[in-house]
Formats: sequence, structure tokens, C-alpha cells
Amino acid sequence: MGAWVLAVLCAVLIAVIWRALSELYRLKTEQARPASSPVARNSSEQFDQLLTMLLALHEYGVSRTGTVTHEEFCGLFLEKALQLAGSTRGTVMLLDEETGELSICAAKNLPRAPRALKLKPGEGLAGRAIKTGRPIFVPEPRKDPRFLIGPEGAPPEPILSVPLLLKGKPLGVLNIHDTSKRIAADETILKSLNLMAVEAAAVLHHQQRYDNLQTFYLEMVQTLARAVDARDQYAQDRVDRSRTWARELARELSLPDQMVRYVEFATMLQGIGKIGIDQAILSKPGKLTPEEFEQIKKHTTIGYRMLASVKFLGPVAQMVLYHQEWFNGKGYPEGLQGEEIPLGSRIVAIVTAWEAMASDRPYRKRLPRETAVAELRKGAGAQFDPKVVEAFLQVEERRHQAGAKDAPSA
Repeated sequence: MGAWVLAVLCAVLIAVIWRALSELYRLKTEQARPASSPVARNSSEQFDQLLTMLLALHEYGVSRTGTVTHEEFCGLFLEKALQLAGSTRGTVMLLDEETGELSICAAKNLPRAPRALKLKPGEGLAGRAIKTGRPIFVPEPRKDPRFLIGPEGAPPEPILSVPLLLKGKPLGVLNIHDTSKRIAADETILKSLNLMAVEAAAVLHHQQRYDNLQTFYLEMVQTLARAVDARDQYAQDRVDRSRTWARELARELSLPDQMVRYVEFATMLQGIGKIGIDQAILSKPGKLTPEEFEQIKKHTTIGYRMLASVKFLGPVAQMVLYHQEWFNGKGYPEGLQGEEIPLGSRIVAIVTAWEAMASDRPYRKRLPRETAVAELRKGAGAQFDPKVVEAFLQVEERRHQAGAKDAPSA
């Protein structure tokens, strides 16, 4: 499902770029003059500059989806738009679908007070631009009643508000303060800013769809994990705790955002293969027989087969498969050792062990914090990666100092 959605999004973006470039070519052709003409050279330079900016926006916003925030992309978009307009001040506002309000996502050289400004469609210049779906240029804001914060707060320079639309759907507004007085004198700048707004809207839409897809994935993973934990009275609330530990540990190790998400998923789903294990064995209060332990060991491969069939969970499946490997090579299912074990699996192993010590089990009560810390240190170099153990203990110490409630008892 994920691959199909992303493929459709890429196709839409390619169509948007083709349309933008076609319009650019038309503008360039209409304004063509003899090569010796300074106006012709200026037009050609503007065309080249705009093309470079459009491609930069596309590359930054689409190829790095999942690693670039809306704020970062809006910051780049604003920078390029100001550069194109020869301006030093402006904002990008995004529309919140839930509240129906516009709020500032990126700003440059803006007084602090207006940064908290929120507008409904139809309110102020930006609100009117997004409601009408058309750019609004105000030569003298201090004399224009549409400027929401009043004449005393209005800037002296002209302002242009350009709506960010995708197939008529409003996503936000670009506001440019015409500090160089170039926009009013050059219609090409206005057209170029409109084209940049089209590309920005397409990228923002792509990012929002990606965010929605990631939210769907997370909710699905949480549902699966809780379904597994529902069979284990000792695993209640484990999903949220494990996810938090995994996220903080992965970030402590400076992993990329996408890898952090995979580690979160793997930690939440590490026990999914236990669905295929006899419940009587899982709940047995005493020591397992060798035959019963062999049955337990199958849960990693069962979990791998279940997750590997879901494309977006491919990296997660690998982490689940090897999370019972030991750093010294004495684990299962394949006896991997050291860095042969995926880093994600080494993280899951430590988080899972900590959670087991932090929880009541059929055969014992939860361990005191000092005992759990000592057990992790004891296992460093044997069961666990020493570097990951140290990183985890740094996270744990910070959380302990902050009074986290999901640590083993003191």
C-alpha cells in the first residue's frame, strides 16, 4: 500500500514540475528579444534562476521526505522566494486542517509580536488570499483596511500574499514584503513567485501524505503489538514504554530519523512471533524444559516471516529476527556475534531485557533499579553490545533523575 501511494505522489509531483516548466518556457518565449538586448539577457537570467530554485525545492522536499520537517522546507522556500523577489522580509504560513487557521511556519526579519498571529481564511491579507485562491498585492499596507493588525502595526513597504494551492486545495500562503520595490515594477517576478508557490504546495502535500502514511503505519504497529500483549498479563503497557526507551536510545546513538522509527517498530513487535507459541509455555511459572525452550526460540523466525511479508516492515523484520542474538555469538537463531548483529537488533535486545527486569514475571517480581543496572553491565560484552549498554545507561540515568515512573523500583 505504502509503495503505491508514494508512486502516485511522485507521478503527481512530476506532472506539477512539467506544468511549471512548460509555463516557464512559454514566458521565456513570449519575452524573447535579440541576444544583444539587456532585457533579453535579464529575462534569460531570471528563467535560469527560477529553474534552479524549482529544482532545489523539489530535490530538498521530495528526495529527503521523512528527514525534512515542514519548518525546514518552508524555511528554504521562503529563502528562495525572497532571493527571487530581491526582498529581505517575509513569511510562510500553513493552514491547519483541524483548526482551520493559518499560522507562521517560517519567517525572516519579522517582529516578534506577529509571529504568534493566527488567521482564519478571509481574515487579513493572507486569509483573503487563501480564501479567494488569488495573489493579493497591497502597495500601501498602512492605508489598506484589509491589513488585520491595524495601520500602526503595518509595514511601510508593499506586501504580496500568494496562496499555496494544489488542485484548488489551500495549503498555506507566501507573504513577501516588497522591500526592494521590484515586484510592482516587474510582472515576471509575480509570475515566477506563483510558479514557486505551485511547486511548494506540491512538496508540502507530498510531505503531509507521507506523514499521514507514517501515522497509519504506527497505529497499525501499535494495534499488532497490543494484540500480542493482550495474551500476556505481565506485558500490559509494555508497548508504549518500550517504544519510548527505543526512541530515546536510538537518538542517543545518533541514528537517522527513519532508522529511529524502524527501531521503535521492532521493539514494539519483537514478541509478535509468540503468537505461534503454546500459551502454556509462555505462562509457565517454573523453569522451561530444553524442549520447551526450543519452542520459545522459534518466535524470532515466526515473527520474521510474519513481518517480512509487509513491505514497509522489511527492515523491522530483520531486527526482530536477530534480537535474541548475543554479542559473544551464543544467541539464536544463527549465532551471529559482534557487529554481525544489526544495530537495531542490539538496541531491541537491551530494551527488551530492561523491560523484562522492570516487570513482574510468572517466576519473580520486578527487580530493583540497582540490580537491573548491574545485570546490564554484567551482560555487556557477552549478551549485549557494550557501547549500546553505556548509551542506554546514560538515557536511563537522565530519566531516573527526571523521575521517570517506568524504571525498575529503587
